[in-house]
Amino acid sequence: MPALAGRDPDGVRRGPKGRAGRPRRRAARRPRGSRPATFVGPAGRLLDEALEEAGIERRDAYLTNAVKHFKWTPRGTRRIHQRPNASEVAACRPWLEGELQVVKPSVLVCLGAVAAQTLLGRSARVTRDRGRPFETEVAAVAFATVHPSSILRAPDATSRKRERAQFVDDLRVAAAALANAGA
Repeated sequence: MPALAGRDPDGVRRGPKGRAGRPRRRAARRPRGSRPATFVGPAGRLLDEALEEAGIERRDAYLTNAVKHFKWTPRGTRRIHQRPNASEVAACRPWLEGELQVVKPSVLVCLGAVAAQTLLGRSARVTRDRGRPFETEVAAVAFATVHPSSILRAPDATSRKRERAQFVDDLRVAAAALANAGA
């Protein structure tokens, strides 16, 4: 789900949410007791750049995933993400709700359709609703925008540039809402 703003016990102020990220090939490389990284790889780099342009530092962001597993199909040497089904989303919801109760975000940004429909309701549509505020029980205000990976899948450079600019604009709206919330 991509951008969540709030504070947790460690002082985190903002953070995005999205679908489950690509797991590291060897979990043994991760320090014992640490959490898997969210938004890694090309989509993570794009998110980092967009957050910076929008005035949100990633180190101040709380990033998590609406779905806690990685579902994929092989395509050549690549693993292609698959959309989680309703039962998979429902199975992960208690963990997501627990995280949000601890973080207590003041602004929430849902990155992609899965995150938006999980937290804003099944009628949420990213392309229709992006940039407009939603009322929600978990944050003072919430927004929906595209998932960074969708920008990378745009058919040509002109489309990617346009989608990336819109994505940064969406994050700027969230940053302004956070500033107005006094967080």
